[in-house]
Amino acid sequence: MSNQSVTPSYFEFTLFSDSGSLKYVFFSVCLLIYMTIISANVVIILTVCLEKSLHQPMYIFICCLSLNSLYGSAGFFPRFLMDILSDTHFISRPFCFVQIYVIHTFKGHELNILTVMAYDRFVAICHPLHYHSKMTFRRILYLLIVTVLYPVCIFSYFLYQSSTLPLCGYKLLRLFCTSWSVVQLSCVDTIVISITGQFIAVTTIFIPLFFVLYTYLRILLVCRKSSPEFRGKALQTCLPHIVTFVNFCISVFIEVSLSRYKADEVNPLIIALLTLEFLIIPPISNPVVYGLNLPQIRGGISVFVRTHKIVIQ
Repeated sequence: MSNQSVTPSYFEFTLFSDSGSLKYVFFSVCLLIYMTIISANVVIILTVCLEKSLHQPMYIFICCLSLNSLYGSAGFFPRFLMDILSDTHFISRPFCFVQIYVIHTFKGHELNILTVMAYDRFVAICHPLHYHSKMTFRRILYLLIVTVLYPVCIFSYFLYQSSTLPLCGYKLLRLFCTSWSVVQLSCVDTIVISITGQFIAVTTIFIPLFFVLYTYLRILLVCRKSSPEFRGKALQTCLPHIVTFVNFCISVFIEVSLSRYKADEVNPLIIALLTLEFLIIPPISNPVVYGLNLPQIRGGISVFVRTHKIVIQ
């Protein structure tokens, strides 16, 4: 890497390799994954929106999870599919920062929605008599606004800091743009932006994590003193959320940990697999987990499918 400061108008992804005719196989598999993500999440969204019995806080938040999955996937898959078929893998500087912004806000929105869902389950199980007075439409709207705006504001500031750094290179050992891979190209000391990044990580990952752990500790204490029937119903509504939250936290933790390693010290295949995991597994697993485990969602999907089958016929 040159020590001379430059302002590259583009970046190059160096993790892609020439796979010959296999690139068409990779393209087909990734396109199938993307179509599956779109189809599964659209079914969840339409089911919740069109089925009046699902116009309740928990299902509204599930619908928001699916919307966020479509948002995050749209920031990654179209460009990634183009790169698989392309012989060159250059991305313009503005589009690179747009991709960074979309992927980072996707992670922030996902964690915030899952945190709000934990609060919803906490109120429903620990304070059932006050549930409808606490989880009003205004409260739900307020929570969703904060869920969306907080990552938007905090990552906008971080992105501004990253975009103003003088860079000494343009090659990214990644399959897509990440903030830390761009920061590592900086010609100047990045201690300030590194501290900012750590602060953002604490506020966007660990605070929601501790809050969710606290809510489930309280839920467990209530369930211990309740009847087996009550515990069964609580487990039925909480298990999908626990699976989704743990899965996403592990994915994000792996991605954040990997970004702190020097790229040339890690096997490129490992980098590729681990960085793709949080962009592929949660958007697919969320609709599957909720669609299969919650009878209300399953029932709503069945009604939706039967209704539209009749219309088509």
